[in-house]
Amino acid sequence: MNKFQLLYGRLLGDVGTVFYLSVLIIAGFVTVAALFPDDVERVANQVLDYTANKMGWMYLLATSGFVIFILFLGLSKFGNIRLGPDEEPPEFSFKSWLAMIFSGGMGVGLVFWGVAEPMMHFNEPPLGLDEPRTAEAAQTGMRYAFFHWGLHQWANFALVGLAIAYIRFRHNARGLISETFRPMLGNRVDGGWGVAIDTLAVVSTIFGVATTLGLGALQINSGVARFEGIEYGTSTQMMIIAGLGVLFTISAMTPLKAGIRYLSNLNMIIAIGLFLYVILFGPTAFIFQEFTQTMGEYLGNIVQMSLVTTPYSSEHWVEQWTMFYWAWGLSWAPFVGSFIARISRGRTIREFVLGVMIVPVGLSMLWFAAFGGSAIHLELYEAAGIADAVAREVPAGLYTTLEQMPWGTYAGLAAIALVCVFVITSADSATFVLGMFTSKGVLNPTRFVRVLWGLLQLSMAIVLLLSGGLEGLRTVSIIAAFPFMLLMVLMAFALHRDLTQEFWQREEKERLIRQRVENLLLRESEREAERAAAEEVHPSAPDTVLGPEEPPRVGLGDHSEMPGDTPKPNTEPTPGGSRNSDSTR
Repeated sequence: MNKFQLLYGRLLGDVGTVFYLSVLIIAGFVTVAALFPDDVERVANQVLDYTANKMGWMYLLATSGFVIFILFLGLSKFGNIRLGPDEEPPEFSFKSWLAMIFSGGMGVGLVFWGVAEPMMHFNEPPLGLDEPRTAEAAQTGMRYAFFHWGLHQWANFALVGLAIAYIRFRHNARGLISETFRPMLGNRVDGGWGVAIDTLAVVSTIFGVATTLGLGALQINSGVARFEGIEYGTSTQMMIIAGLGVLFTISAMTPLKAGIRYLSNLNMIIAIGLFLYVILFGPTAFIFQEFTQTMGEYLGNIVQMSLVTTPYSSEHWVEQWTMFYWAWGLSWAPFVGSFIARISRGRTIREFVLGVMIVPVGLSMLWFAAFGGSAIHLELYEAAGIADAVAREVPAGLYTTLEQMPWGTYAGLAAIALVCVFVITSADSATFVLGMFTSKGVLNPTRFVRVLWGLLQLSMAIVLLLSGGLEGLRTVSIIAAFPFMLLMVLMAFALHRDLTQEFWQREEKERLIRQRVENLLLRESEREAERAAAEEVHPSAPDTVLGPEEPPRVGLGDHSEMPGDTPKPNTEPTPGGSRNSDSTR
């Protein structure tokens, strides 16, 4: 082996076909989009129209089915199955585990949409249900914000994460998306089928994370333009993405337990501090009243909101909002799910569902109640101009809201810092997962591979911004997510099949153990009965004191034996417990 081969192996590690094919596809798309941004935008919009009009209902049914399936697993007999060997403790503390899940899952999106989405619905109520800029429109907007960031969004991550964690830590398989299909495809996942599945997961992840990077750049640009006077535009956003790229590349060079974990904990500290700031200096009572009422409306209308379509009108609200969110979550699912799986070793399925579905959903809703509720209160009762600010520039709503409170400028700077750390954490986590996907499932891909995927993420985010800004990000997310959604439906069936097989094997094993114990107890009981019977029939104390009883004699009046007959031995036991062999004496 020459020096070049040694260097090549050291840099790339054990990469395979998925790596080269994925790099070729992503690099090709980035090149075409950079050279022909207008053409890419036009084609993407055409594909989006077809997907939304012909197959949009599939997004709604699939994500709703994922919610039901994940909650069923957590509450069912499968909930006690551990993601790893039995009795193995979790790798991370519960607090750090939740912090990493929340930071990797929804960080940037919550900050970007926390004020923007309720206010956009306030300006243009969903499905034309209410008059714009009224209290009714505000309440409807909050309900749909809860819906879009609730159970459906996290169910996408939970399904992929649970499937990978189960096969990786329970069955010691490779941590690849394709491995989750082994119960259905068998050894075919080691060939072309596996390559196709893993490549699709990589491409979907790149588009999903690029969308997040783009949203983060928009939010940061809006903040620095407001507080520092820097121009708001695509060129500034590209510079922001490049700067963030340098930072998360540095983070990618550190081990998982150091870089991502520390950044995630820092995320939670800043996020909790900003949340408490809004609670204390905002309309506190209104926030909690809004949270309580909206939670009730969300739970009471979740079925109708989950399945609403517009077949009798030309309304495109569902495609622009609900379908975008579900597609964004689906495109993020390979990345977030794989990352959650990586940090969930030792958790039971019930703990996993609680940590991935229930806790983050509750935190997301509290966030929207605090930030969105404060914005609505300020707009309705103090005419703060937040609705107009959002109409002009979507990310500006957050900073306009914070400026209405004491020390609002400092709070705005903290929000910018929060977005930066969230973006770095998400991109760093994504480079780790992409490296794992393209290195045959190894848990620690090489630094060079992680840095390479980081650069490709940056390039993708930049070309998507050039090809339509926020609308371009939405469009590509919906298109890229569709094929992976179909894979996730099959993944759910494969996971249920695997869990059912293990459960029945465990039941059979426990039945055999119970039967063996019962047999042992039965034999022991029989031995005890035999010993008790023997002691009753052969009492030792009377024999020792009185001696053996004299056998009975045959008297002259006994006609059982006639003179001349051969004597027969007495085979009946005597009261003393011995058999008499000399009864004719």
